[in-house]
Amino acid sequence: MNDQFPPPGRLHPPGALTTVDGLIREGLSPASQRAELEEVAAEFRIRMSPAMRQVPVAAVQAQFLPDPRELNILPEELVDPIGDDVHRPVPGLTHRYPDRVILHTTQTCEVYCRFCFRREAVGETGQLAEAEFVRVLDYLRDHPQIWEVILTGGDPLTLSTRRLRDMLARLAAIPSVEVIRFHTRIPVVAPEKITDDLLAALQIRPVVWLVLHTNHADELTQAAGAALSRLARAGVPLLSQTVLLKGINADPDTLETLFRALIRNRVKPYYLHHPDLAKGTSHFRLPLAEGQQIMAALRGRISGTALPTYVLDIPGGHGKVPVGPGYLQEEGQGIWTVTDPQGRKHRYQDL
Repeated sequence: MNDQFPPPGRLHPPGALTTVDGLIREGLSPASQRAELEEVAAEFRIRMSPAMRQVPVAAVQAQFLPDPRELNILPEELVDPIGDDVHRPVPGLTHRYPDRVILHTTQTCEVYCRFCFRREAVGETGQLAEAEFVRVLDYLRDHPQIWEVILTGGDPLTLSTRRLRDMLARLAAIPSVEVIRFHTRIPVVAPEKITDDLLAALQIRPVVWLVLHTNHADELTQAAGAALSRLARAGVPLLSQTVLLKGINADPDTLETLFRALIRNRVKPYYLHHPDLAKGTSHFRLPLAEGQQIMAALRGRISGTALPTYVLDIPGGHGKVPVGPGYLQEEGQGIWTVTDPQGRKHRYQDL
């Protein structure tokens, strides 16, 4: 038997999967759930990129496969769970913190993650219109306290290099903009898009940082590693953000493997997000206390370099806060009990 032959149903060249029929044909979704999955797809579109389609790991694929549980909408779940619209002074821009803004460059992604906090917005056709971008630039000029512009979407790296080069040049012309940050999944889900032309476009006066969204070590394929290496060699500082997801990565072993893999790829784990209250995502969420226990276990196992900050984005647009386990408890005037990474208690005398 030749192990190089693909399994039945995968004899055609791989491409992005965007329909329930395609998922069933590939053996990724059960035909018995077709009606329910079509109902789910009508609410939030499907897309699994070729790179992710070729990773035969359930914890990776489950991030992109529609699930009938998405039809279960809880009362606390929100259309806009982190308050993008509450802090939108002009179309395409969210200004939640004094010194930085989020620029929604496009609503398109290479993959549509089933837990996405922008699932009510992403997937729409098109990108930020020219007239809207002009209003964004005017707003930035009128607010010189804005030091950092965070490009997101959708995924900003789905834009053509030509469009990105134009947008970056016009942002760079604003003296008060000193940092441009990309939030993207592209180096993992479509690593072929990290081209020499793109890297050249990132060589601009405001320093460019890239925050990679990745949730499982098996997403970091050989091609993804090569894309990250190209970015690092081009001088782009790399951070990561991960969502803590039940059934995907919500245990210390899986996260330790991911964070060590990121460090090996010159990516600093930056944020571990508690899942947002997006509609139809309760099957991915776990209690905050469980997340804190996972973080406590990790602190005793991996170095601080590999340890992200566990955060909660407060519903309603009130910002994100660290929600890691508490290590200090005040016992009296200047007297504290400190818990070490192994769970042992120690007395500490403060001033």
